[in-house]
Amino acid sequence: MSEKNKEPGVWQGFKTFLMRGNVVDLAVAVVIGAAFTNIVNSVVKGLINPLVGAIGTQNLDSYSSCLSDSCSGDKGIQLMWGSVLGAALSFVITAAVVYFLMVLPMSKYLARVEAQRKAKEGAHEVIEITELEVLKEIRDALVAQRGNGHREP
Repeated sequence: MSEKNKEPGVWQGFKTFLMRGNVVDLAVAVVIGAAFTNIVNSVVKGLINPLVGAIGTQNLDSYSSCLSDSCSGDKGIQLMWGSVLGAALSFVITAAVVYFLMVLPMSKYLARVEAQRKAKEGAHEVIEITELEVLKEIRDALVAQRGNGHREP
C-alpha cells in the first residue's frame, strides 16, 4: 500500500511540472526555433550560397586550407573553414531574424504599453492631486467659517 500512496504523489508532481508556464513556454520556443531553423537554412541555401557562388562555389563546405604538404582525400591536415563560415552565417542570420522579427517588435510593444501605463498613472495622480487640492480648499473654507463664527459673537 505504501507504493500506491507514493505513486499519486509522483504523478501529481510530474503533472505539476508539465503544467508550469516555464515548461510550456520552453516547448513553444523549441518548436519556433525548429521553424526558424528551416527558414534560415532556406535563406542560406537560396540566397547566401548563390551570392557566395558568384565569387566561388555555392557550397561553403568546400572551402578549406591544407596545413600539410598534400591534402588529397582523407590524407593531410585540412582546416575546413568554409563549414565554420557557413555555420557562422547561419547563426548571424538566425540571430537577425529573431531580433528583428521578435525581440525588437516585442520591445517596442512593451515600451508602448509601459508608456501608456505611466500616462494613466500620471493622469490618476493629477486627479488625486486635484481632489486633494479641492479637499484642502473645503477644509480651509470650513476652518475659515468656524473662525468667522467664533469671532463674531
